[in-house]
Amino acid sequence: MTLLELLRQPETIAVSVLCLTILAIIHKRLNAKSTLPLPPGPPKDSWIFGNSIPAALYFEEWTQEYGPVFSLRQGTNTIIVIGRLQAAIDIMEREGAALVDRPVSISAGETLSGGMRVLLTPAGERFKRMRRALHAHLQPRVVTSYGPTLMRAARQHIFDLVDAPERHQDHAKRYSASVVMALAYGKVPGSYEDPDVIEVNRCLTRLGVTLRPGVWRVDVYPFLRYIPGYLKELKDGHAEELGLFKRQLSVVKKQMENGESIPDSFGKYLLERQQELQLSDDEASYLAGSMFGAGSDTTASAISVGVLAAACYPEAHARVREELDSVIGPPTFADQDMLPQTNAFVLESFRWRPVSAGGFAHKATKDLIWQNYIIPKGASVIGNVWSVGRDPVVFPDPEKFDPQRWINEDGKIREELKAFTFGFGRRVCPGQHMASASVYINTALIQWAFTIKKDPSSPIDEWAFTESANTHPMPFKVFFEPRAAKTLEGIRDLMEDYGT
Repeated sequence: MTLLELLRQPETIAVSVLCLTILAIIHKRLNAKSTLPLPPGPPKDSWIFGNSIPAALYFEEWTQEYGPVFSLRQGTNTIIVIGRLQAAIDIMEREGAALVDRPVSISAGETLSGGMRVLLTPAGERFKRMRRALHAHLQPRVVTSYGPTLMRAARQHIFDLVDAPERHQDHAKRYSASVVMALAYGKVPGSYEDPDVIEVNRCLTRLGVTLRPGVWRVDVYPFLRYIPGYLKELKDGHAEELGLFKRQLSVVKKQMENGESIPDSFGKYLLERQQELQLSDDEASYLAGSMFGAGSDTTASAISVGVLAAACYPEAHARVREELDSVIGPPTFADQDMLPQTNAFVLESFRWRPVSAGGFAHKATKDLIWQNYIIPKGASVIGNVWSVGRDPVVFPDPEKFDPQRWINEDGKIREELKAFTFGFGRRVCPGQHMASASVYINTALIQWAFTIKKDPSSPIDEWAFTESANTHPMPFKVFFEPRAAKTLEGIRDLMEDYGT
């Protein structure tokens, strides 16, 4: 047997993992400088391998048992989980400059995304360039200019519900895909079955699975990346993603070169300012494509969560409908400030079933002290969105869907209350304003047009969600009874000129 064959044997790999892990743990402990302890945490499953990382929802059990900040270890990595609001403000917000970095992600970040997906890109010059481009195009005043695009897509969403209400979750995905495709490339896909939409959703599914803790052990034991063929699936996925994103942007570039009159889009903006923004062709392609991917996936899920909540909590649904009756015709963005119950319903749906429930890990670039505990430099720090939104001090009876918790004594939205649905500090989602606008307009229109009711023959499981990083409700059945008009076709007639 040759040396190479010997090194490829599972037994050799296992022994190597064991020896390297033991040496790394001993080295780390011998070089630990602080006299302060780590926050408490659950016992290790193994002295060598540390803790198994569960789904984000289980972090709430540990938060209740070990406190608002607790620690885990996986291999040689220290993981700090923050699960209550004040601790999140103290650490994630006030220490934002020291937590702007991301832990190295060999699987999803480096291999699948080529280091170019802004969600996972480590702090540095590339991150600054990409973030600057996103912020310039997604700040609130720019988002406002896309109002007509969102409204036209929302009108089609209502038409889709009229035609095939049983496919409501597919329609939410179609809405999201069409909006973000329009914003990214200035084009509107013909249907949810559009080949580009199917390809992007396939990429999103792959990303969601890759981001699940424990799926790719290479993020805990980096030397695994050198095993021949181990990362081939992710390398092939990156080639597919990059090819798709480059094709989409090349269409916009060709239209510009031909002098065609094309709608404003993020892709057009990037191409016009590519040199100024100092983006390579691949970076520009990935930046536009990542915007489409991330925005489409999360917005679709949030819209479906709103439908789920309306069916399961008819009292909250009735309050929104009563408020919408004060609006003449279908609600628009111009009505938003006059619709606190509708806005509160959206905010509560974000808190109640957050799309990115676990949050994404930050990396501490220096030692941080919190209440006589240390968060060591290099640790992964996770703001657990699910648990922060279940802080009983701030959100009493947290499992209850209660939009009234967002309303003050004057009947207006409580500006001081926040559940950090879109992340923390300097890594907050740059598309938060666009996502919030999309969920608001669809929630308002759907509940204006329909009364949403459970199907008695098909009980809804409020806890049934996918296990991907960005979760979606599992398929559920509801009835959409016409409300704004006597018939479904009457609703179509009322929406005919909406957004034009």
